[in-house]
Amino acid sequence: MQREEKQLELTLEALISQVADLKNSLVSFIYKLENEYDRLTWPSVLDSFALLSGQLNTLNKVLKHEKTPLLRNQVIIPLVLSPDRDEEIMRQTEGRVPVFSHEVVPDHLRTKPDPEVEEQEKQLITDAARISPDGAQKQIQSLNKMCSNLLEKISKEERESESGGLRQNKQTFNPTDTNALVAAVAFGKGLSNRRPPGSGGSVQSGQPGAGAIIAGASGMQQVPMSSAPAQQQPMLAGVQMAQAGQPGKMPSGIKTNIKSASMHPYQR
Repeated sequence: MQREEKQLELTLEALISQVADLKNSLVSFIYKLENEYDRLTWPSVLDSFALLSGQLNTLNKVLKHEKTPLLRNQVIIPLVLSPDRDEEIMRQTEGRVPVFSHEVVPDHLRTKPDPEVEEQEKQLITDAARISPDGAQKQIQSLNKMCSNLLEKISKEERESESGGLRQNKQTFNPTDTNALVAAVAFGKGLSNRRPPGSGGSVQSGQPGAGAIIAGASGMQQVPMSSAPAQQQPMLAGVQMAQAGQPGKMPSGIKTNIKSASMHPYQR
């Protein structure tokens, strides 16, 4: 009997230690959610959930250990109920339970859920027993299909959102080239003042080809044109097309015979 009591005490101490660690982790996580939500990151939340999950698994291992006595066989009976404030209970419960009266005892010492919760649980168990294995399998497949479609839609939305963000952030122009183009159009910055040969206007002497153009112009002769038709000769024969006075051109060997138009072919 003493051995069982000793084992029960050790088990309770281990459970109290595990529950205290779990409570501290929950308090820390709730504090982060309430006070550090603006800088809380998703990896930090996942780390907190992983810590809580590990502590719950450790607590279950302690409860399922072969040396742990069956706590369901133990009965807890309140020995003293008082409506007055109890400082010891305040210290043990960290201020959550100020008194240990007949109002709070059913809630704190209950080992079963509320009667309403028990009725709902029984109803769910009855409804689950009515479903055949084939019907349950069909419902499972339908639920899995719905979950797969939902996950696919969520993944598609995430990909579209990421691609849209990349398109918005991607730079499609060069700021340096744009500024240079605007400066050239608005203020003429970077443009050359030289004009190509043959263009209208004055030709500067510093441009290439200007000397050749001036030299060619000095060798040209101005030929006066007579407008009186009476001064024309009646017949021109053996007129050469080339002028000997123009330098730089070869005389043409083609000769043209021009007959006078005064001799009509039907005159007798």
